Amino acid sequence: MTSPSQAPAPGLVAAFRALHHDRAPEDPLVLPGPWDAGSARVFVEAGFTALATPSAGVAASLGYEDGATPPDEMFAAVARIVRVVSTGDRPVPVSADIEGGYGLAPAELVERLLDTGAVGCNLEDSADGALKDPHRHAEWLAEVRAAAGERLFVNARVDTFIRGVADPAEAIVRARLYVAAGADCVYPIGAPPEAIPALRAGIDGPVNVGAAPGGAAKLAELGRLGATRVTFGPGLQRQAMAAVREGAARLRS
Repeated sequence: MTSPSQAPAPGLVAAFRALHHDRAPEDPLVLPGPWDAGSARVFVEAGFTALATPSAGVAASLGYEDGATPPDEMFAAVARIVRVVSTGDRPVPVSADIEGGYGLAPAELVERLLDTGAVGCNLEDSADGALKDPHRHAEWLAEVRAAAGERLFVNARVDTFIRGVADPAEAIVRARLYVAAGADCVYPIGAPPEAIPALRAGIDGPVNVGAAPGGAAKLAELGRLGATRVTFGPGLQRQAMAAVREGAARLRS
């Protein structure tokens, strides 16, 4: 476990939470996903004001399949990312994708996450390829919120779209339960662009939309559709690895 001295300052958590509110529709919060300390430094040097780690990208960087990273290694990777962007006068907040919480009790999960220095987390509502009962998951999220207080920004992932439920109404039902349980933001992962306006209309609070890496025009359009923030999952890590493969191929040729 990392040292508790790395816990984020309350002001940094509040600043990260504030980034999700009072945004112009064409200006969603864009959070690149660093997979290691080096990529985190690159994103900060490019001018991004906050970051959100992708569990799949971190897993790939550590040599694991998505979902197979041991929790100790995931927390250690997040701590390394936080460390390199927390130096100087303007530390950059980092939210961490910690999948389904690794079976840890809410209080232990919160403390381990705070020990990394992260200001927030993603928590997903499916396991082993199946959706969890939304009411029980909401109760669990409420326990996480109670343990964290205002010390963490909780992004509740809604997995209906990636589990074969195309109707936005089901995602909205789950999202409302999670917001009522204390989630700061909801993330209907895999939602197609045409579903975003309905999600925006039916959900009270920030909405995270996933996207493939793209330019400013694409990001602005997602904002106009209703996205509060945009993340990329492992897309940036995979893009970087594609460049590595091309370089390796040139060396072999």
